[in-house]
Amino acid sequence: MKKIKVVVTGGAGFIGSAVVPRLQKGGYEVHVIDNLSFGSRSFIDVEDNCFHLMDIRDKDLISKTLTEINPDILVHLAAIHFIPYCNQHPFEASEINIRGTENLLAAAKNCSNLKKVFFASTAAVYPISDLAVSESHTLLPLDIYGLTKLTGEWLCEKFNAETGKDTIVCRFFNAFGPNETNPHLIPEIENQLREGKRVLSLGNLTPKRDFIHTHDMAEAVWALLQLENIGVETFNLGRSIEYSVTEVVEAFSKILEEEVKIDVDPTRVRKVERMHLLADVSKLKKFTGWEPKHTLEEGIKDLINNWK
Repeated sequence: MKKIKVVVTGGAGFIGSAVVPRLQKGGYEVHVIDNLSFGSRSFIDVEDNCFHLMDIRDKDLISKTLTEINPDILVHLAAIHFIPYCNQHPFEASEINIRGTENLLAAAKNCSNLKKVFFASTAAVYPISDLAVSESHTLLPLDIYGLTKLTGEWLCEKFNAETGKDTIVCRFFNAFGPNETNPHLIPEIENQLREGKRVLSLGNLTPKRDFIHTHDMAEAVWALLQLENIGVETFNLGRSIEYSVTEVVEAFSKILEEEVKIDVDPTRVRKVERMHLLADVSKLKKFTGWEPKHTLEEGIKDLINNWK
C-alpha cells in the first residue's frame, strides 16, 4: 500500500519537531522544508532525501520542490512567530508569513496528488477578551504577527475556494515543550534557572495564558489530518486552562523543590498586554475526539529532568 506523502514546512522547528515524529508514527512519508533560521536539523529524524533546505520566500524553488514531491498533504508551520521580533521587523515578518504562505499555496495548486492543506495560525488573531474565545469570536489582531497570520487565513480560504481542496486553519495558543527556539516565557524561565539563578528577571507577571504541550499539539494535528471532506474549517488549539507568569514560576519552584523569586525588569515589561488569552476548544474536541494529556506541571517536570 502506498504511503501517504506529507510535506511539513518549518518541520525542524519547535512545534515541527513534535509534529514530524507523530506523522511518521502514523505511517506517513514525511518531507521537511526548513531554512534552519530557527530550527535545527538535529531535532528531527528524516532521511537526507526527505529534508529540503530552502526558504519559503524562494517562489521558484518552492514550486519546483513541491511539484517534484507531489504530496498528498501540506502542513504549513514555517513562520516568524516571536511577537517582539515581528514588531521590530515588520517587513521581514510579512515577507515570510504572508508572501511565503502565498508561494506555498500557489505551488500547491500544481500538485496533482494534493488532497489537504493544514495552516498553523495563531490566537493572536483575536482581540483582548476576558473570556475564553471560540472560533466565531471577533477577529482583531493587536500586533504584526497576528495580522500576518490573519492574512494567511484569508489566503487559505481563497485557496479552498479556487481548488476545492480540504483546508484546515488551526489557531495555536501558547505552546511549550522541548526544542523551543524563541525566548518565550517558559524557556526564558528555564534558561535562567539552568544558569543557577533563583531570582528571575521577568516582565509582566499577571497576564494569564493557555499553555499547551507540543506533544498534545502534535496529536491534535494528527487528528485533524484524519478529517475528510470538510471544505475549509478553523479550529482553536489550546488546553482551556490559563496560568499567570507567577503561577508558572511557582510550578518550577515546586518541582525543583527550591525557592524561586521574581525581580520585575522594566525593560521586559510590555506596555500593551492582554490579561487573558484562553481557548475554547470544544469544536476541536467535537470534530476529532481529541483530549490533551500533558499538564503544565508534567511538561515542566520533563523539561527540568532533561536539563538535569
